[in-house]
Amino acid sequence: MRTFDRWLTSPWRRSVVAALAGALPVFAFPAPSLWWFAYVALVPWILLVRSAPTGRRAAYDGWCGGFGLMLAVHHWLLPSLHVFLFLIAGLLSLLWVPWGLLVRRFLGGTPSPGRGVAALLVLPSAWLAVELVRSWQGLGGPWGVLGSSQWQVGPALRLASVGGVWLLSFLVVAVNVAVAMLVVVREFRVPALASLLATAAATSAAWVWAPRPDIDGRVRIAVVQPGVMDGGDRRFDHEEQLTRQLAGQHVDLIVWGESSVGFDLSRRPDLARRVAALSRQTGADILVNVDARRSDRPGIYKSSVLIGPDGPTGARYDKMRLVPFGEYVPARSLLGWATSVGKAAGEDRRRGTEQVVMDVGHGLRIGPMICFETAFPDMSRHLAQDGADVLLGQSATSTFQRSWAPEQHASLAALRAAETGRPMVHATLTGVSAVYGPSGQRLGPWLGTGASTARVYEVPLAHGVTPYVRYGDWPVHAALLVLAALCGTEGVRALRQRRTGREPLVRPARTAHGSPVRHGR
Repeated sequence: MRTFDRWLTSPWRRSVVAALAGALPVFAFPAPSLWWFAYVALVPWILLVRSAPTGRRAAYDGWCGGFGLMLAVHHWLLPSLHVFLFLIAGLLSLLWVPWGLLVRRFLGGTPSPGRGVAALLVLPSAWLAVELVRSWQGLGGPWGVLGSSQWQVGPALRLASVGGVWLLSFLVVAVNVAVAMLVVVREFRVPALASLLATAAATSAAWVWAPRPDIDGRVRIAVVQPGVMDGGDRRFDHEEQLTRQLAGQHVDLIVWGESSVGFDLSRRPDLARRVAALSRQTGADILVNVDARRSDRPGIYKSSVLIGPDGPTGARYDKMRLVPFGEYVPARSLLGWATSVGKAAGEDRRRGTEQVVMDVGHGLRIGPMICFETAFPDMSRHLAQDGADVLLGQSATSTFQRSWAPEQHASLAALRAAETGRPMVHATLTGVSAVYGPSGQRLGPWLGTGASTARVYEVPLAHGVTPYVRYGDWPVHAALLVLAALCGTEGVRALRQRRTGREPLVRPARTAHGSPVRHGR
């Protein structure tokens, strides 16, 4: 151990180790999907930062670990962004600088039991604040949020219905902190074990107390996944062929993937007529996704469009949250050069202004989201509040077919279903397509990246309001309160120290002659 500590005295070696330690959580996400690893994946990083000889080094260890984490969870973007990905990762990793300082502040040296107890609240809260900031759409959105690694764990999905993915992130980080405390500080064993027991108790309480979705009906929803196709006309023809196979299967709704129609339907009424004919033939409305320049307003939009037996029904949702660089370039006048080194958007797409709940008949109301938007818990929560019976995500990840991105994207729908108590259909052009029930449980098989098919899923419907839908992002608010209390406490302590430094603790007494006598000196 001492040899390793001496080896780490080199700043470059320590930086490399910090980056590798920060990257470890990626193995908890799909495709590896080692969900259990999330509960110890941060321990090496925490132990390294704790041992930093100075606060400056702890801050740098936080930055290096954040850099490794951001590169790892977004590595599949490298073919598209090239060197620009390193710049983005470097900027986002600055968010972990305060976290590194807090790790050293509460766990460094031989801390008191009180500091250990505080660490179990402060460090997960600080991590949650980092995830909140980087979840802003302009900074890349909530991709790789630590709690989303628990998408296939039943008890974790129950917790998601109570506090969303944010509660899962908080508890996962708290367990990592407790494990790190058990490893290195004997005095911390009692609070660390108490934290682990509290986490287990909270999970058990959620399992018993959290309301379970009441199944009150079923619908048959078909997903059409054409696979990799060159050219919009060829893809449309294949989608049409696959959809015809659904005739006679008594489906209630058919969903095509993102960018399934590459032409504005007002300019190509022949395509709208062909989809309407498919709707008559199958007896179900068809939700397509149009990625094209609109004829009624300037610019390119990505839109979910519902088509019935008589043509477009008028129900349309325009994508609101666009993928940075993929669908628009932030500050294009400054960063437009990104289009010359990668596959950044040559023209910015336009944004929609509001979410939409569509009535598809049979008493069924659906809430569409498009690709990147399924990563945002607030969007699915608002759709559930607005009366959506089924959440729908239309996606296309064909650019990243041979990466971990399709599997990870498909897994996010399980969290959105569990959070809202509504089933969710994740339909893609080229896989992975997946369907989840109201508790987040997987329904039927995934349609992988090699599949070209149309599949019907029996989807249970549930109503009622989950605690997360009712109370929203309360774990985030609680975490911010913890950090505000920390700032207040540190401010009061600093003020007291300043006063103590300026004035003696005991006022000097005066003699009869007026000269001061200082007691205790």
